[in-house]
Amino acid sequence: MPLLLIAGVLVWAPGAQAQSFSICHGYGCYFRTQVTLTPADQSRIAALMAGGRKSAEAERTAIRRAVQIFELRSTQVIGVADRPRMEFGKAREKGQMDCVDESTNTDHFLRYLQAFRLLRFHTVADRDARGSFFDGRYPHFTAVLRDRSDTSWAVDSWYEPAGGKPDVMYLSKWKERGFNSQR
Repeated sequence: MPLLLIAGVLVWAPGAQAQSFSICHGYGCYFRTQVTLTPADQSRIAALMAGGRKSAEAERTAIRRAVQIFELRSTQVIGVADRPRMEFGKAREKGQMDCVDESTNTDHFLRYLQAFRLLRFHTVADRDARGSFFDGRYPHFTAVLRDRSDTSWAVDSWYEPAGGKPDVMYLSKWKERGFNSQR
């Protein structure tokens, strides 16, 4: 991690070094493709996140936009744009992502934001799920943030094509949904 010593304080130097991720796709992380955020990507994301430092709500808005940038960069490298949602029978198709792929990738990206101290009002929690077939819903996974009041937030990018804004909502509300294709 690139750090600079300024006035006796270590700080992250955004964009000083490329950052790589192993991106899941093909459903259930069947494929993994290395995607690197360039220094320019990182600077853009850091500037975007800086705009969200006024409040927890502003930070969640910035996170939605940062996830879009991350997903667009990923599809550029993979070479295939993910379609919204999951299509049954399309497993093992390069570039297509189910909720396992989407939530894993989003979780890794949120942990990157956290590691580089780009999150001020939230921490990354473990991914979560809803649905179990028995309750009439297909199992569905999401990345999760927790704010300072210990409220959990779902960050779910599955419903939009790659580069679409993810849903960011109370995890408790997210868990109530999912019947009849409800977001």
